[in-house]
Amino acid sequence: MSAPASDYLFTIRGMDCAGCARSIERGVAQLGGVQSCELSFATERLRVSGVVAQNAIIERVRELGYEAVAPTPVAVPAPLAAPPSFLQFLLARNDTRLALLGALLVLPGVVLHELLGWDAAWISGLALLAMALTIVPVARSAWRALRVSRELNINALMTLAAIGAVVIGAYVEAGLVMVLFALGEALEGYTATRARHAIKSLIEVVPQTALRLGTSCCESGCEERVPVAELRVDDVIVVRPGERIPMDGTVRAGTSTVNQAPITGESRLIEKQPGAELFAGSINGEASLELTVTRLAADTTIARMIRLVEEAQERRAPVQRFVDQFARYYTPAVVVLALLVAALPPLLFGQPFWNPDAATFGWLYRGLALLVVACPCALVISTPVSLVSAMSTAARNGVLIKGGAFLEALSKVRVVAFDKTGTLTAGRPTVVAVRSVACLEPAGAALGDCDPCNELLAMASAIERRSEHPLAHAIVTASAQRGLDARVPAAEGVTALVGRGVSGRVGGQEVLIGSHRHFDADIAHDAAHCAAAARDAALGHTPVMVRVQGNYAGTITLADTVRDSSREAVAQLRAMGLRAVVMLTGDQRATAERIGADVGVTDVRAELLPEQKVAAIQALQREYGPVAMVGDGINDTPALATASVGIAIGGASGGTNQAMETADITLMSDDLRQLPFALGLSRAAMRTVGINVALSIGIKLVFLALVLAGVGTMWMAVLADMGTSLLVTLNGMRLLGYRLRLPPGTTDG
Repeated sequence: MSAPASDYLFTIRGMDCAGCARSIERGVAQLGGVQSCELSFATERLRVSGVVAQNAIIERVRELGYEAVAPTPVAVPAPLAAPPSFLQFLLARNDTRLALLGALLVLPGVVLHELLGWDAAWISGLALLAMALTIVPVARSAWRALRVSRELNINALMTLAAIGAVVIGAYVEAGLVMVLFALGEALEGYTATRARHAIKSLIEVVPQTALRLGTSCCESGCEERVPVAELRVDDVIVVRPGERIPMDGTVRAGTSTVNQAPITGESRLIEKQPGAELFAGSINGEASLELTVTRLAADTTIARMIRLVEEAQERRAPVQRFVDQFARYYTPAVVVLALLVAALPPLLFGQPFWNPDAATFGWLYRGLALLVVACPCALVISTPVSLVSAMSTAARNGVLIKGGAFLEALSKVRVVAFDKTGTLTAGRPTVVAVRSVACLEPAGAALGDCDPCNELLAMASAIERRSEHPLAHAIVTASAQRGLDARVPAAEGVTALVGRGVSGRVGGQEVLIGSHRHFDADIAHDAAHCAAAARDAALGHTPVMVRVQGNYAGTITLADTVRDSSREAVAQLRAMGLRAVVMLTGDQRATAERIGADVGVTDVRAELLPEQKVAAIQALQREYGPVAMVGDGINDTPALATASVGIAIGGASGGTNQAMETADITLMSDDLRQLPFALGLSRAAMRTVGINVALSIGIKLVFLALVLAGVGTMWMAVLADMGTSLLVTLNGMRLLGYRLRLPPGTTDG
């Protein structure tokens, strides 16, 4: 019986470029028993699965010249230190310090030999010394990759080119090529470090300590400052005005407004009262809050977000896998081409092989220059830096994308399908109309706000405060919003009447609240109100009727209301050129048509069972192409799984943690305007990837032509590749500041 496979996770130190990551990945993959091996240059994390010893993996990475460290689990990641300057980065490592010294030594050769044409032994000597200082780590890395992985990497190409340049007497070229290459690698490592710092900036919103109501103090109620890792579920902590909330929990005491933007991306302040949920990393407003801890530090929403974002950065998109595969065959192919370029023209056409005259480039020199042109660094880094920047931007704006593959898939979406209840609508009843028999407004008034209507709502609220029913909660909330809580005394003798409603006494008066059906069967009520209630019911609303002291008093109508952001989000999606925006619901057609018209969707499909929603998604895919399904993350799981991209709304699924596990993409708040933002970001990311790949290959082709024509030098090719690597990195990092830009006339929220 074979031993079970193990999964390992390591942090890799010492990488300067994406090519380093590929060499390590390939070397580890060749170990016996390794089943899968993936290394992300963006996160420096190596994942290995197979029947292999951990020490064997660490030793293989060390053989390749790098360091593998098994990460130690921590409850809360420590805040990041400020990123170093480029000079600090260069001075921090021995090989980059040597590159800096080499640059000073080769500088006279650049000015006097390359630009002014002077020739002197001391110039060549300094150039050779510069090459000697910088070639050792490069050649050592090339030899390790060749010995361990049987791989010709970019370091091997640069070593061959530099040695060849010495052989043909181009000493300044040899030194300059190695110095520029070493500095270019350092610059790529530096920009990757800066990008990594921006990516991990989510960590900075996690407080490291909390003010706990003392459990070990001598006096009850005293406070003690403790690390968040020491907090346990049900501990009570105090959050002062303006402080970041250190743990997930519920408000135990106090009322304040909270900025949840770091977690959910919501721009508005959210009012929090006792019982309300709070997220670690949110910012408290103007008043102190007492918070009951509901999750350990390692399980808070922000901690889970950080882990999921890091894991997402390691999932490669199809376009990234294509680029990696292309680069794997590209370098050996160019080596073969360089040999042919150096050998065939002299052999077949009598062209000069050697170049004793510095003004004439022989075909050996052109072949060596072609090796330099072959450097694939810019191409390999062009895709991951763009995808990682986009996913980090999404996370900071409350959109959790679980991998580059889903980001790429979202960019191709042509149709968005929405669930209705809990997605386009709030998913909970709200009072939309109050009609008292003594109402001073017309019977069809949308929301009676006269004194008799307020009296009716206050009486009903006094009874419903004792109930946990969703309709009762809606009535109590509406009464509180109108400031009616103190208008009538507390209810007494509240009794649930099974199948009929609820009754009690308010200020000595008997009050009964029941359904329209119950009143139709047993209790006389106003004919106009009866007709209005029937119309409301036909629209999918829920009318409840109230009797006071045996007399019909009025009707309160409740409905699931459209989210404030739904209309705007749908309008933005349509403005972005989607072929259709569809609503899928199990609700009755009349209600669905009304909500659909209100929101602005292009197609409404109603009275669907879960399996019929799946069929509807499949039909949309056949008709239009890739489809994104937006739902609550639990009830719509089959449809979310069937769609090209499944998108869950965190606030609608009973908790963001559940939503984060169910879909490809999670909107961390109920604000649907995050969806157009995510769609626009995905399209911008794929455009950036396309531009980066085109730049990387296009500049290669230009210098390939220059080299073959005999006018391109080796140091120019290195400088161009270094510049291209920096250009595509900075272009990809532009996505860290992405903002949605809509066509003129479209509201941008």
